[in-house]
This record gives sequence, structure tokens and C-alpha cells, in this order.
Amino acid sequence: MGILFQKHITKSKETKSISIFEGLFGNSDFEQITYTSPLDYICQYWNKYINSDNKVNASTNGNVFELIIYTLLYREKILPFYTQAKVSFVPNVIFDVIIYTPSFPISLSLKTSLRERYKQADLEAIALMHVHRKAQSYLLTLDSEEADNCKRKILSGDIIGIDKVIDCNTNDINKLIDFLKGIKVQMTTSPTIEVIEGHLIQ
Repeated sequence: MGILFQKHITKSKETKSISIFEGLFGNSDFEQITYTSPLDYICQYWNKYINSDNKVNASTNGNVFELIIYTLLYREKILPFYTQAKVSFVPNVIFDVIIYTPSFPISLSLKTSLRERYKQADLEAIALMHVHRKAQSYLLTLDSEEADNCKRKILSGDIIGIDKVIDCNTNDINKLIDFLKGIKVQMTTSPTIEVIEGHLIQ
């Protein structure tokens, strides 16, 4: 165990969610799981989790879903990416995933269920766009019914920051991974940004 820490996917060696995730397939770690598509990878892990003996609650659900997506990106070689990321000049927001390219950052907001939580994701996406005009924001969820509702809200203009809602129970996730693979060559770490530039007199 501890493969997530060894691969630098998590900062901690062990938390409740990490222990649950790493124990879902016994001695097989996430790199040993065979799958036919990103959708299949998510379904295998999520179904194994919800049918396990682990106590299911909203917090653990969210953490396990995040680990599934992080390891999927790692398996698909969509690297580098930032988790629990803060972006300069975007105050009071911690993004689930940020993928940086010189042209635009990509935000992935990860929610097992939506209800009113899509509003938070939309506000975060708008805040990111205020600083990075070309930023792209995607809301990933396992909540198919609310995903459809949010897709309609995007079309009607009630959601303005999120580019697409990705239902991870459908081919949506395969299309997103294909898109990210298409721009993989541009992905890099973010530059160090000086808050103020100019001639300094002190």
C-alpha cells in the first residue's frame, strides 16, 4: 500500500479515503487494473466502492471519487496536473484539478452529486475566467439526473462559467479524456508569477 503517495498523487501516505481506495482491489494497485475505456475505469472503481463494506458518507464519497479521477488522469498520461490548487489572483477558491497550458488553464470540478453544488462550481469557473479569459471549466459528476439539468442550464444561459458538464456514467468522460489527450503536448507546470513588476527602489 501507499502507491498513491509513492506516485506523488497524494501528499499523505494514509487517510481513511486513501486506505479505502487502495484496498478496493486487494493487493492490486490502480496501475494493475485493466480497463477498456475511461468510463470503464471509473465504473469499476465506483461500483467496487459502493458495493464494499466501507461506511459510505458524502465526504468519503467525494474523496474516493477524486482519487478515481486523479488516478485515471495518471493512467491516461494526462500530466502534469495540480490537485487542490490555488490560482494566483483568484481568491478564496481551491480547485479540485487544474491542468495548465500556456494558452489557457483547464479546471475540473469533481462532484459525486450536484443538487445546488453546481452553483459553487459555476462561481469558481467565473472567478477563474476573470483572471484567465480563455480558461475552460468542466464539471464532472456521477449524478446523471442533475447533470442533464445542468446541461440544460448551460444552454439556457443560467450557468455561464462552466463549459461542459461531464456525466461520468456516460461516454461524456471518454470524450473529455480524448480532448485532454489532444492538447497533452501543451501541458506544463505553471510559471512563477511576480505580483508586481517594475523598477524597484528601496
